Amino acid sequence: MSGIVFFKTTNINELTSFYTERVGMAIWLRQEDCIILRHGNMLLGFCTRDEIENMGMITFFFETRSEVDEMYDKLRDIATSKPIDNEKYNIYQFFAQDPEGRALEFQYFNNPVAL
Repeated sequence: MSGIVFFKTTNINELTSFYTERVGMAIWLRQEDCIILRHGNMLLGFCTRDEIENMGMITFFFETRSEVDEMYDKLRDIATSKPIDNEKYNIYQFFAQDPEGRALEFQYFNNPVAL
């Protein structure tokens, strides 16, 4: 089973640029007032509405710690933390925010996981 998580946005063009140019997502599908972006097996949709929906957190995971460090270097200006080892969850992670205030997490699983 596959799925898409959708969010309401008031600035679809800015979010499209942010997620494609800064985060590295690809455009999967354009619709009249929505765009669906892809990162690995994750699909995120943003639809133009009168209000912003920014509850929850969007987590991107990577195959190596160095990829997390590279993302931190790219997003340092919007990061809300530095990369750290989180012993409770056995992950390496940092947090940031998108242009509309959505919480973003970038992480690597220290233990092997099936990708």
